Amino acid sequence: MTFLDALRSSPGLLISATVLLGLIVGSFLNVVILRLPRMMERAWRQEAREILELPAVDEPPLSLLRPASTCPQCGTAIRPWHNVPVLGWLWLRGRCASCSTRISVQYPLVELASGLLAGLCALKFGWSAQLAAALVFTWGLLTLAVIDLRTTLLPDNLTLPLLWLGLGLSLAPVFAAPEAAIVGALAGYLSLWFVFQGFKLLTGKEGMGYGDFKLLAAIGAWLGWSALPMVILLSSLVGAVVGIGMILLLRHDRRVPIPFGPYLAAAGWLGMMYGETLKGAYFSAVGL
Repeated sequence: MTFLDALRSSPGLLISATVLLGLIVGSFLNVVILRLPRMMERAWRQEAREILELPAVDEPPLSLLRPASTCPQCGTAIRPWHNVPVLGWLWLRGRCASCSTRISVQYPLVELASGLLAGLCALKFGWSAQLAAALVFTWGLLTLAVIDLRTTLLPDNLTLPLLWLGLGLSLAPVFAAPEAAIVGALAGYLSLWFVFQGFKLLTGKEGMGYGDFKLLAAIGAWLGWSALPMVILLSSLVGAVVGIGMILLLRHDRRVPIPFGPYLAAAGWLGMMYGETLKGAYFSAVGL
């Protein structure tokens, strides 16, 4: 029996292997979360210099693969065994091995979230094409959520591929049929676009970014238009509760925007995993 045969026949082994894969992928997601916004900012600076006809500035190469990971404080290269997901951070007690600078708790938390969410996907979908698609969707949403929390950016480099992949998978279909996916993408984008325009018309301010429109369009492409009311309701309720709590308890400045992307991402993931159950509970609550 091959390893793949064992995965197909043993749900426990499949879940364990998927959690391990999720932990490893989570380590790479941390690289994307940290470097992609920096790469975007560098590209914007270069474009601005070109527009202003200023001389180019040489900057060290930066990509998702190069340079190798180093401590941001002392520049010491991170040894491979210190990069072991979660365990490396625990072994170092959350500090650089060379200069003892604190290492952000984001790293193990993203790795843990990546592994645990992947395991839940394996538990639900088993050995199937849906599992492979669900993992990509999960990791994409997790990356976007953390980037938005850190920078209030939802990069087109992630939202647009996620959107097109969702439309492409509808041809199989994996989660939604083509008609539902196309309408879902359109409805997802336009629903928040109209909210944005209405809020701007009434207040003269921009209530959200265009990245939120694209993220909801991607969720609609993956799950179909029928999932959007639940996703919008869930994300809005959680966002309102968290926002009000931050203002009242943490004295968050009302003028400082609170990212909406993490709530959309969480609601989209819940819609993929438990959409029918959530719809049933909602209709029961409202008496339908």
